[in-house]
Amino acid sequence: MSTEGDEQVLDLLHEARNDEFETVINYQSDAIALAGVAAEEVADSLSADVEEELGHAEELGERIVQLGDQPKGSYELEMGQESLQPPEDPTDTLAVIDGVIEAEKGAVETYRELVTVADEADDPVTEDLATELLADEEEHLTEFEGYRKEYDD
Repeated sequence: MSTEGDEQVLDLLHEARNDEFETVINYQSDAIALAGVAAEEVADSLSADVEEELGHAEELGERIVQLGDQPKGSYELEMGQESLQPPEDPTDTLAVIDGVIEAEKGAVETYRELVTVADEADDPVTEDLATELLADEEEHLTEFEGYRKEYDD
């Protein structure tokens, strides 16, 4: 791998890991905060996704170490998922669904970029990891787009 390629790969690995941690916090908060019969399925889905997203963060951290860097601690993480904050109205399931869709689209974009950058840096291991995580995020996105469609019908 080239030095510039190494830096781009590591930057995206750190960004993706940061986003996974933030998503874990927000999915858990939203799952707890949502109330009402209509919200139950969404809350259950978010709770299940927490473990998967945490696993993603762990895999990304392990890859960062394998590439000779250190994963960032909480002081270095940056939070910015405004749309995923628990809604003031605990029955506003649609706001949570829309926030999840926005976050998942962001994750898909990050992992697609990581696939490309890892390929260009001749780093097939990171490319494979990014491809695997991309598939998971696309699955989450499709699931929540399905929930969204139910509200449009």
